[in-house]
Amino acid sequence: MAKTTPDSSQPATDAFGAMLEAQSRWAELMFAPLAEAVEPDANDAAPALGDLRKWAENATRLQTMWIEFCQKHALDTTGGMMAGDPSQWPAKWFAMFETWTQQLPFADPSEQQRWWAESAQLWQALMLPQGEEKPEAELPREDRRFADPRWREQPVFAMIHQTYLLLTDRVLAMVEKMDTIEPGKREQLKFATQAMAEALSPANFAATNPIVLDRIMESRGESLVKGMQNLLQDVQKGQLTHSDPQAFVVGENIATTPGQVVYETDLFQLIQYEPTTDKVLSIPLVIFPPWINRFYILDLNEKKSFVKWAVDQGLSVFMVSWKSADASMKDVVWDDYIAAQIDAIDHVKKRLRQPAVHAIGYCVAGTTLAATLAILEAKGEADKVKSATFFTAQVDFADAGELLHFIDNQQLAAIKGIERDGVVDGRYMAATFNLLRGNDLIWNYVVRNYLLGEDHTAFDLLHWNGDVTNLPARWHRDYLRDLYRDNLLVKPGKLEALGTPIDLTTVKVPTYVQAGKDDHIAPATSVWKITEHFGGPMRFVLAGSGHIAGVVNPPAAGKYQYWINEDDDVDTLEEFRAGATEHPGSWWPDWIEWIRTQDSKELQVRGKRNPGGTEKDKVIEPAPGRYVKTR
Repeated sequence: MAKTTPDSSQPATDAFGAMLEAQSRWAELMFAPLAEAVEPDANDAAPALGDLRKWAENATRLQTMWIEFCQKHALDTTGGMMAGDPSQWPAKWFAMFETWTQQLPFADPSEQQRWWAESAQLWQALMLPQGEEKPEAELPREDRRFADPRWREQPVFAMIHQTYLLLTDRVLAMVEKMDTIEPGKREQLKFATQAMAEALSPANFAATNPIVLDRIMESRGESLVKGMQNLLQDVQKGQLTHSDPQAFVVGENIATTPGQVVYETDLFQLIQYEPTTDKVLSIPLVIFPPWINRFYILDLNEKKSFVKWAVDQGLSVFMVSWKSADASMKDVVWDDYIAAQIDAIDHVKKRLRQPAVHAIGYCVAGTTLAATLAILEAKGEADKVKSATFFTAQVDFADAGELLHFIDNQQLAAIKGIERDGVVDGRYMAATFNLLRGNDLIWNYVVRNYLLGEDHTAFDLLHWNGDVTNLPARWHRDYLRDLYRDNLLVKPGKLEALGTPIDLTTVKVPTYVQAGKDDHIAPATSVWKITEHFGGPMRFVLAGSGHIAGVVNPPAAGKYQYWINEDDDVDTLEEFRAGATEHPGSWWPDWIEWIRTQDSKELQVRGKRNPGGTEKDKVIEPAPGRYVKTR
């Protein structure tokens, strides 16, 4: 099947383009004219000839890169938000922030007047005449973006960042108090306001960031050249780079647990991992990872790998590796993913001659697993699944968190507008998730990569985060509309798949549910709701940390904690927390103990328990397979 490659030459988004323009214009103003940029103070000695040469070389390199890029992409190099005298940039930044606050639909003139009066008091405290003796000013607000002493030591930068924090607090507080619009719209406005405030942080602009200015002077402009290289590379690929792209290779230093692809369809490959114990539990385990990411989040390296750890516990582990969508998958819908889960379950059962499997569903694959269980129940085939485990998975989307801000009619129409050949480019999904933690996953890297010109670090988790997959557009729209917006999955009979109505209340399979305390993608309050719909025995575990670290937390790391409430008569997450016992470290050992209580029978490893171990066992290719490497 033909692979649809995302168009890397498409224009950058407005925000990305604005940052490109800002960076290049600032560099131009720093270097041109060169004589002014390096002109010494009258009392200082003339700059060394080597310094002048270094400035000139970097100015030429920067200008050449920018001109070549603009010629290639036919961009306008004139004008822009950074035009003018760079010494006036702090005033321009304040004007930009003030204009933004005035344009907000809820801006109140009297409230704005109070803001600016408070700002004036702050400025007066920070900007007293130099000759006046005074202790170091106490800054009323702290933020880790401004932790460097240079933000406090120089009064102008103290004033800039403190004013920014003041106005941000006031604007967000005003949104919070709004009672004239429905709560959902208010939350959308709050999210948009927070995102705008994060984008306008003075840390994100070279001329208002003292660390960036120092780096420019120390490196004689070399940092700007490196930053421009990083920026243009990211614009070319249409995606922010978080980790050294050359540091990791799938199958070489990530996704390395030994195994074989033993089955494949047009939608997925099925990997079976090689056993490491003489005996294994008779009931095998099949893992369904989310198709919006690569499966190897559960197999990053030997120390972090849930897959390797599960194999070492004596489980026969199978992993589904979903294919990144291409034009041939434009008609794929939820039925196809549910059918794929049933197909994988049936194949594992047949391959190992077992009556059932243990199943894990992670995130959206967990949502799908819930529907799969309901359909198996309706067809009288529920006994195919001995137990079901859900990693940070939602079935009831009433309290689905910040992602709900992206789900309304206007947003769904916008998503349809980005489809190409029936596929949604995975870079859009990555940008959406990054936006949920803009300071950590966007602006932090804008400063480091583009403004400071730092080299990318090698970080396997962030490499995985940027290793995006494309999505079938039709199913992506249906998922957002039917589940997120309309919450139909928990309404018996409102959705169907494979010709069968879905009713989650019929599910009686023993279930283990893991939620992350700090999960911002699948909030714990939302994950908890699965307990209100399933009817079988259930163990709920609240893990420390979030959507990824809360799941990928190997026992050897000794990190975080988890909470268990052994009381079966608990109706709400608040009640669960109130009566829960905290346990240090990983919840994985608790899970494997629970798995063994479902069926502890063991078998000697022989035959197809060791994939490809006999001549009769025809395997397709070594793990991690082709699909995970398809871009």
